[in-house]
Amino acid sequence: MISHWKGASGFRLFHWISLVAIVALLAGCSPFQGNENGADNGPAPAKPEKIERYQGEKSKAVSMVYTTQRQLALTFNGMADKDTMKRLLDELDKYHIKAAFFMPGMRVAEEPDIAREIVARGHEIENNTLNKSDLQGQPYEKMYQDIELTNEVIQRETGKTPRYVRTKSGEYNDDLRLVAAHNGQEAVVSSSLFLHNWQKETEADKRHYLRKYMNRGGIIEMDTEENKSVIENIRLLAEAATDVGYRFVPLHKLIAQGQERKPLQEISGFDAAKMNVAYDEAKPNLIYRKETDKKMVALSFDDWGTDQTVTKILDILDKKGVKASFFLRADGVERNPNLARAIAEAGHDVANHTYSHPVNTKIAPEELQKEIVKAHQIITEAIQQKPTMYFRPPTGAFDEQTLKAIAATGYKDITIYDVTPSDYDKKRSANDIVKDIMEQTRSGSVILLHMLDDIHTIEALPIVIDQLRSKGYTLVPMTEMFGQ
Repeated sequence: MISHWKGASGFRLFHWISLVAIVALLAGCSPFQGNENGADNGPAPAKPEKIERYQGEKSKAVSMVYTTQRQLALTFNGMADKDTMKRLLDELDKYHIKAAFFMPGMRVAEEPDIAREIVARGHEIENNTLNKSDLQGQPYEKMYQDIELTNEVIQRETGKTPRYVRTKSGEYNDDLRLVAAHNGQEAVVSSSLFLHNWQKETEADKRHYLRKYMNRGGIIEMDTEENKSVIENIRLLAEAATDVGYRFVPLHKLIAQGQERKPLQEISGFDAAKMNVAYDEAKPNLIYRKETDKKMVALSFDDWGTDQTVTKILDILDKKGVKASFFLRADGVERNPNLARAIAEAGHDVANHTYSHPVNTKIAPEELQKEIVKAHQIITEAIQQKPTMYFRPPTGAFDEQTLKAIAATGYKDITIYDVTPSDYDKKRSANDIVKDIMEQTRSGSVILLHMLDDIHTIEALPIVIDQLRSKGYTLVPMTEMFGQ
């Protein structure tokens, strides 16, 4: 970090001198003009024009990109010392990653060669404010000048005009978005993961942590000055992306291919689930299996998992040509809407498994209805369409009162299952899961599986599909088996 090689007072003086020099240079004059006696021989400088508030549209605010593409972006803040930056760039080259560097204008002015090298290596250079500051709460004019000056420094030293701006914390307000638009910036960018310093985590702990945040459309952020493991982390991130089958792309490419999300109220069916305390007369339709002579069965998956787990399930189903039914825990969907949209785009049923996975019989009917309605709205907004109107109670627990309360919300079809291999138990091997499924399955069965991390469902799934087909079964989604 800069403070490691400059004393605090020396750095503040250097900061002040650099700022004065930059401002003066961009104004086309010297900060030390005047005759040797200090007298000014020229006319008094003109009063700066007042900066009027921008009347156009605000720049976008981007923390992640709404996309089902298996891509994410890596970004950095600040500018560390020359040696650290060179080693960082070499490491990025080693793993073929093109990143976005949000650079403070002051540091670009101090060490323009580093900024030019970043550009020469094929990376993006973006606006990190003049001195890596948080501008919220500053007057509009001050924010505008800070962003404008940083843009001009970067453009002058590198020939590149920043597309995006980011504050020190990544936080922003409407004024900052307006200022960004006023200066020609396309977006104010924060992140889906700000990776700080590790503490005492093992290598396995670090991999496990990164797996949680390796999301489609994700924007990962590190500070080159603050993060002591910034170079080591490149390997960990590259390996984590490879493990899940995702790849890093330049930030502008990720943002450019993002889809627009319609607001919830503009999506047909957003209000198909509603609170309804008058549930005594509701008529639930409880489904376990289909009475049929046809050799058809349905695979269903409950709960939620990381991209690594769910993507592998989707890949197996795609390779085997199977459509299934997914009952989503919506607090996971809320954090990672892209993954829910990927499930829907793959042609699977996307249904409701509550918001936070409470045992339905242990909460009040009104609380249960709130869980269902909230989950419905989150899933609807994530997949941008009305979900399959099937509801599955967490743990399969229900009674007469809860069934009526569920049906009264609009989810009349309450879908259970008749094949339960207990795959959620980490102690159960893939062979255990396969054996139970094959012993319990019959025509019209609904098989319960889970998309949880660190269980053996992924290993068992392709074997289950092959063995069911060898017994003459056709695998269909629940909507095909029961209708909707």
